[in-house]
Amino acid sequence: MADILITGCSGGGKTTLLDELAARGCRTVAEPGRRLIAQGIAPWDDAEAFLRAAADMAMADLAAHASIDEPVFYDRGLFDALAGLERIGVTPVADALGEERPYAGGVFLAPPWPEIYAEDSMRRHDFEAARDEYEHLAELLPKLGYSPLTLPKLPVGDRADFVLRKLAIA
Repeated sequence: MADILITGCSGGGKTTLLDELAARGCRTVAEPGRRLIAQGIAPWDDAEAFLRAAADMAMADLAAHASIDEPVFYDRGLFDALAGLERIGVTPVADALGEERPYAGGVFLAPPWPEIYAEDSMRRHDFEAARDEYEHLAELLPKLGYSPLTLPKLPVGDRADFVLRKLAIA
């Protein structure tokens, strides 16, 4: 087992799912963007600098867990930051990654879920922007050679069961 990415729509329940996986004893890594905002680095101040910092943090997260022999679940990660840079016209993700393909354990994609979406102090964009972000990731991941599994719109415990079953962990 290796690095497993939980990505997709903002407000789609990713962090809640990671919290549930952590409560079940799984190793998880918090979203780089939220950690940066907690440090006072915000995307609304300088999007490119924020996304570059998120990419650097995601790469450091991957390096820090490289020798771990158990599954590691990442809340967002390198692809999210690089996809953001691509969306603002900085660098295509494929160019930034080269041949590297982290998250060999798999990728799960949280779809847009308006019933649970909520803005907060760290998520200032609206649902339409979140949906656009999701669509970009959903189109990008197969181009990078991934076959992301879409998370079902189910209660968090059932979602966690789904992830663990798909990975043959449960």
